[in-house]
Amino acid sequence: MAQKPSTPKGTRDFNPEQVAKRNYIFNTIRGAFDKFGFQPIETPSFENSDTLMGKYGDEGDRLIFKILNSGDFLSKANQQAYLEKDSNKLTPSISEKALRYDLTVPFARYVVQHQNEIEFPFKRYQIQPVWRADRPQKGRFREFYQCDADVVGSKSLWQEVEFIQLYDTVFSALKLEGVTIKINNRKILSGIAEVIGASDKLIDFTVALDKLDKIGEEKVKAEMLSKGISNEGISKLQPLFSLSGSFESQIESLKNILSSSEEGQKGIEELAFIDKAINELGLSSAKLQLDVTLARGLNYYTGAIFEVSAPEHVKMGSIGGGGRYDDLTGIFGMKNMSGVGISFGLDRIYLVIEELGLFPETVNKNIDVLFINFGDKEALFSLKAIKELRSQGVNAELYPDNAKMKKQMNHANNRNIPFVVIVGNDEMTSNTYALKNMITGEQEKVPLETLVLKTKKS
Repeated sequence: MAQKPSTPKGTRDFNPEQVAKRNYIFNTIRGAFDKFGFQPIETPSFENSDTLMGKYGDEGDRLIFKILNSGDFLSKANQQAYLEKDSNKLTPSISEKALRYDLTVPFARYVVQHQNEIEFPFKRYQIQPVWRADRPQKGRFREFYQCDADVVGSKSLWQEVEFIQLYDTVFSALKLEGVTIKINNRKILSGIAEVIGASDKLIDFTVALDKLDKIGEEKVKAEMLSKGISNEGISKLQPLFSLSGSFESQIESLKNILSSSEEGQKGIEELAFIDKAINELGLSSAKLQLDVTLARGLNYYTGAIFEVSAPEHVKMGSIGGGGRYDDLTGIFGMKNMSGVGISFGLDRIYLVIEELGLFPETVNKNIDVLFINFGDKEALFSLKAIKELRSQGVNAELYPDNAKMKKQMNHANNRNIPFVVIVGNDEMTSNTYALKNMITGEQEKVPLETLVLKTKKS
């Protein structure tokens, strides 16, 4: 009985149209990365297990795909374990490698390993797949792409300014207007926790605050109380719950709320610097918004925190995010290497662009012109023209088989090929080509030069 074909749970096949659309997004992002001076690197699909384990917390460690050692290593390991069952020797591991969970930890490993070859500050980008042993569900897969850009070796806030511009550049190029780039700062959150006497409960405080727009003020207060934050501390937060208005007005309010926190004041200064620069430079289609409830990756980020939201009329989670980290490479023994980075959520961006109908009509264009095959003589004559068309940037191909005319025409229609060329004895004698426009139905005999001009316009 034949085996029913299937893909592993949490993975996907992509048809030619989907690949073309994904490549459109990839190429747009890559083009912006290049324009901003980021350099591409690639790291292996799998790393040594000790490179990845312990870097993402207990939950992350559980989601890492471990690779069984190859060959007959397992049987040897079992034999060794049997021989040493009465000894204190450690049984050899059966897995010493794992599929990469993200691009950040491999990047940190890369920087430390190649530090003597790298010119710092180092601006790198990576567009590669990652794997997570997560429970598959809508919008969540076990294999997916990440598109990351980072700068390491610089503490300058101009990097944060540039990343906001980079987001704006990419989403403007994708015609995805109305995107909101939300920004906060870890120092702001630490300052607020300090002011309300909850510095030791920073994570609990921010997890609750992050839910403000979802569960409302009263439930947030109740959750904070349940986590041991005092009523007096919560009362000091009251101005925070009604914080609104422009970036500048929120900054002024925060100055009053955090007047007693040196850490908080530092965070305000950093945000004000970024806001002033963006106001001077301007954004094409995105808007920058201060969101003091934003707390993504709090254990990881030390300064600015970014999260990008799709246009308001589209129901979708974040489509990008990132932030500043002061010690990315410290996990591999290289201290004090500050950096900042962002990522683009490819799959969600794809869904938003699809929903809004923003993919260009030409994104699926593959072949501009198909030559009908009437036999070997005609095929050879056609291939000479096809060679010239390709050299002029026209995508052209010959139908491979001498099939019925109707079948070949249907093939052109099914693939949305805009032009068909028919070559018979008359055309070979007169050294012309019968060019048919598959959209209008018009047909005319033209020389090769005209054939190139008309098909290039498509």
